[in-house]
Amino acid sequence: MTTTATPNALPASAPRTAAGKAGVMLDERVGGAKLVKEFARKLFPDHWSFLLGEIALYSFITLIITGIFLTMFFVPSMGHTVYPEDALPVTMQGVEMSEAFRSTVYMSFEVKGGLLMRQIHHWAALLFMASIVTHMFRIFFTGAFRKPREINWLVGFGLMILGLLAGFSGYSLPDDVLSGNGLRIADGVAKSIPIIGSYASYGLFGGEFPGTDIIPRLFTVHILIIPGLILALVAVHLMLVVVYKHTQYPGPGRTEKNVVGFPLFPVYMAKAGGFFFVVFGVLALMGATMSINNVWNYGPYDPSPVGAGAQPDWYMLFLEGALRLMPGQTEVVIGGFTIPFNVLVPGVVIPGILFGLLAMWPFIEQWVTGDRREHHVLDRPRNVPVRTAVGVIIIAEFGLLFAAGSNDIIATHFDLSINQITWAFRVAFFALPFILFPLVKRICLALQRRDRELVLEGHNTGRLVQLPDGSMHSWHRPLDEHERWTLVGYEAGRPVLEEPEVDENGVDRPAGQRGPGKLRRAFSRWFYEDRVEPVTPAELAEAETHRHGLVEGTDPAEEHHEEPPASLSSARLIRD
Repeated sequence: MTTTATPNALPASAPRTAAGKAGVMLDERVGGAKLVKEFARKLFPDHWSFLLGEIALYSFITLIITGIFLTMFFVPSMGHTVYPEDALPVTMQGVEMSEAFRSTVYMSFEVKGGLLMRQIHHWAALLFMASIVTHMFRIFFTGAFRKPREINWLVGFGLMILGLLAGFSGYSLPDDVLSGNGLRIADGVAKSIPIIGSYASYGLFGGEFPGTDIIPRLFTVHILIIPGLILALVAVHLMLVVVYKHTQYPGPGRTEKNVVGFPLFPVYMAKAGGFFFVVFGVLALMGATMSINNVWNYGPYDPSPVGAGAQPDWYMLFLEGALRLMPGQTEVVIGGFTIPFNVLVPGVVIPGILFGLLAMWPFIEQWVTGDRREHHVLDRPRNVPVRTAVGVIIIAEFGLLFAAGSNDIIATHFDLSINQITWAFRVAFFALPFILFPLVKRICLALQRRDRELVLEGHNTGRLVQLPDGSMHSWHRPLDEHERWTLVGYEAGRPVLEEPEVDENGVDRPAGQRGPGKLRRAFSRWFYEDRVEPVTPAELAEAETHRHGLVEGTDPAEEHHEEPPASLSSARLIRD
């Protein structure tokens, strides 16, 4: 007997729920099952520092949500108008202003939830930049930028620069006195560039500053161009994280060929969802209780007044500080062109050097060290002293410029001379690298020596025992597997060397095939000249043999060995 299936009959294993049918449809058309298998089961290590990138992402999502609301009420126009006589605040009634400033103030006082959304948006922007900068320096100090992640480092650097542009363009939209002064500084920096400066300013403002086009142009850049680029780079960044697999901190069982962690689904999906609401909740609380950017206190933009104590948001404060530190009488006329070094150097050259060094560091370090291997296990900052010292110098220089951008506030609050403060910052800017580099490097080497001592001797418990021969010794607690792995699981790099003039077959090598040149060898010696070698298995076994049984869990009376050599309890400092 034969049977025929009707067209509407379903296989016994066919899904019968709406969700199941939707899953089957997605799988048949876009390969949903393969995507789930590839991404949902992706492993991610569990460490608090990885949350920095998530904070940046969730802050950006908050910016988009609040920005959509603000876009509905903001008028991006520099057309003149008068604030209504029947609208709050009273101090703005009947005041002439631009449409942009009017809509900002009106939104803050007359639109329900307008002020809350404005303040959440502003705090989210500050947190977005803070988390990006912190995340990048976490990557820098741990060496997460090394091969194969150089491109991802550049993507992250691009996100930081776009964040700066997004913050500056959004900060300037209200057209108040404070943001107008910031635009005036931008105009001055643009005009300081030789030859093309005036053309850049005219192109930016559509004529002489301030013109009538800058607010509409900034509005387009702020809500369309920059968010689109950020979304694209975020997608590329996350895709590369999946392709390269996630970096992980050193520990037992963690190697360059595996990842120890939890799958994306369901563990990290649940954590990520909860963490987003935590970030959003904190930003909402800050927006509701902490006032920020009260533009009605400053008034509409007027080129004539410049108030003291005016600072931009923290992520642009380095530019303000650099301009304040530069002496004013530094203009030179070359070929009929006036080059204002007092604006060009602090506004273009110094930021260009600091940002350029940060962007190109992965390639600089690779060239210096000659290390082109793939790295998936992170470094401890103390184990790479030169990189750590350079990172501290970059942070210190930016921090000094931040402080210099508030030199007037420091002077008034601490009753100091602003001229003396400015000169102190000028001297410190050039002195800090020479002070911090050897200091940080020596601290890192000292911490490495301490790690060696800890591995060889264990934790000192503070207990003393007397051996049968009458000698007194301290009782040590050995390190567990995780501690020991972390302290010994790294490689101490070595300088690159020039190849011999004759190869192993006795044939002369051409000059171009004798390895790195003098410049590269010099930088390599600078990078690896002082180092502390990690404890080897042979040294660890020898130390275990000479511990007198002075380890918790053993009876010191049962074993008696000769006293260990002093070299076992001290670090070996190698200097080439």
